[in-house]
Amino acid sequence: MILLITCISAFAIALVLGRWVIPLLRALKAGQSIRQIGPSWHNTKQGTPTMGGVLFILASAFAVFADASAIRAGDYTILYVYFFALAFGVIGFADDFIKVCKKRNLGLTALQKSLMQLAVAAIYLYLLQRSGRLSFDLYIPFANVTVAVNRIVYLVFAMFVIVGCVNAVNLTDGVDGLATGVTMPVMLFFVLIATRWADAPVAKFAVALFGGLAAFLCYNFHPARVFMGDTGSLFLGGAVCGIAFALDMPLVLIPVGIVYICEAASDIIQVTYFKLTHGKRVFRMAPIHHHFEMGGWSEIKIFTVFTLVTVLGCALAWLGVMNRFCA
Repeated sequence: MILLITCISAFAIALVLGRWVIPLLRALKAGQSIRQIGPSWHNTKQGTPTMGGVLFILASAFAVFADASAIRAGDYTILYVYFFALAFGVIGFADDFIKVCKKRNLGLTALQKSLMQLAVAAIYLYLLQRSGRLSFDLYIPFANVTVAVNRIVYLVFAMFVIVGCVNAVNLTDGVDGLATGVTMPVMLFFVLIATRWADAPVAKFAVALFGGLAAFLCYNFHPARVFMGDTGSLFLGGAVCGIAFALDMPLVLIPVGIVYICEAASDIIQVTYFKLTHGKRVFRMAPIHHHFEMGGWSEIKIFTVFTLVTVLGCALAWLGVMNRFCA
């Protein structure tokens, strides 16, 4: 019942905030700049308010501060996860702010973003390890076994996964509603897993973010009235990998994040092949959602198919980890 109330409250908060925040962003001329190399029909999106991710960022804060019983009891996990995701959201906000102020589709440099993201990841891993949340053993889904890993190797692996995951979610935010729709089943999966393992703090944050995203989708579904911007997509990336590490099961990101992985992989393959062959391409356009878009898929079809693929990935992940703590 508490989780249901949290979800509904976050939904209502984000929905109400949208009626105030979106006109404000429009009045501030916080419009999205469209990449010149993108699909030509995306030019009609020019000027659509961005940085709308603040809606579900604020709504999910409800889970953190509305019920502080876990915090009072000395369990700071929900704070660690939320502020970890928020730190990435702040990096995204800085990126969006530079784009909006300079009226160009460039923000922070890749090096600046990478260094800040690595620093945030290192601090988060330290806090999780210090609180006893994070072991240096790697849980293998489906096999239901845990493999001991060298501490340094694990930390390098973890930082690589975090930065990669966060940026993969960012790449997924390329057509109306896509990153929102894909992330909702991932959050629901984490709610179910955390509830099964009686991990109330993680479950509350995940269900609040689910509710906030559901409300945001009302504004972000095609044709989008607002975009989440890097503010929202980097926050979502932080939330996804932050929860996975808080549950000490980072490898579950492979099935639940299959769409994120495909988006990032398609971009890497396209750029690498283009450079090696001096101009040839594997995909019509990368990331892969643009490949299908250039092939005639509507934004709604892309949203639907990619979200369903994520639902299947989450169902598979559930089968892979549901027996982790069973005798």
